[in-house]
Amino acid sequence: MAKTYYFPPIVIMGPGAIELIVPEIRRINVKKALIVTDKGLIKFGVVQKVLDILDIAKIAYAIFSDVKPNPTLNNINDGYQALLDNACDYVISIGGGSPQEAGKGIAILATNPGDIRDYEGFGKTVNKSIPIVAINTTAGTASESTMNYVVTDEERQIKMFIADPNCMPTVAVDDPLLMLNIPATPTAVTGMDALTHAVEGYTAAGATAFTDLFNLEAIKVISANLRTVVADGHNLDARDQMAYGQFVTGMGFSNSGLGIVHGMAHPLGGFYDLTHGFCTAILLPYVMAFNADVLGNRLKDIAVALGIDVSHRELKEINGLVIDAIRKLSNDVGMPSRLGEIGVKEEDLDVLADMALNDYCTGGNPKTPTKEEIMALYKAAF
Repeated sequence: MAKTYYFPPIVIMGPGAIELIVPEIRRINVKKALIVTDKGLIKFGVVQKVLDILDIAKIAYAIFSDVKPNPTLNNINDGYQALLDNACDYVISIGGGSPQEAGKGIAILATNPGDIRDYEGFGKTVNKSIPIVAINTTAGTASESTMNYVVTDEERQIKMFIADPNCMPTVAVDDPLLMLNIPATPTAVTGMDALTHAVEGYTAAGATAFTDLFNLEAIKVISANLRTVVADGHNLDARDQMAYGQFVTGMGFSNSGLGIVHGMAHPLGGFYDLTHGFCTAILLPYVMAFNADVLGNRLKDIAVALGIDVSHRELKEINGLVIDAIRKLSNDVGMPSRLGEIGVKEEDLDVLADMALNDYCTGGNPKTPTKEEIMALYKAAF
């Protein structure tokens, strides 16, 4: 059966990648960029490294830096207004998932009418966004390599998942030199989220032999390097490997879909404004156990990618080893193990389960859950 796959047309990857952005900006024939980022990245000098390159090349820009860790509708609307006020005709997003996803929303509003809420779901826009040069600074969401973005609707207390080929970045940039000063905790959080993307992408109902190539490679690379990069953030080789691993799973999961780890994590983020990677790291082992009976030999593939010896072992034992390995990795890099530890309230689980059941990502799970099963997973992880 034929399937369409979506990838960024230009990818610049490796140490020093940002030094190669100027020719690509010239190629797309634009006049003035809106830099979409956050105040933390400005404070720590990450954005300045990019601005120095733009200044030398005499590339015009304005800066919008009011993006929250979980970007909101207001962030996107304010950013779009900044784009108009400064007569910008393209976006340079600098940061992890939050600036990347806000940048996509801003770029979509520049060419499509209405409100971002009109475009929740898959492919609801008509027009391609203005160009986006997506400069990634974390090894986590892979938003620079995907057509996906998530926006918090504070009024409804939900995270809207949007998958839209029209917001695929024009140029995707992964430079591990921009990641060297990221502290251990955000390194761990984004790394576990990337691992979750890879595992969920490999087990998703929409997985194909093509997407499997990306997701299995990512499981192998991320699991082999995450402990190292958390322990020593200035290990350039490990940073480079993590940047590569999260990027390739982005190309995998954005084309295979995800599952109920993300379907359950999105309501937690929207309801409590929680860090997304904490939620996915906690939920992944429980969802793996729930899905185990429909995964078959995919469990073996994941185990091998994690470095587990599967010879002479039954699938039930392999699943236990996979779950143990994921939990150990999560614990080793300092992730919380229970939802109660990060502020989730047991009395909210019923409404959260309703939200999770209706989340876009839930439809990609290899096993269709009921509300009661989602409730049971939340309670087990609580």
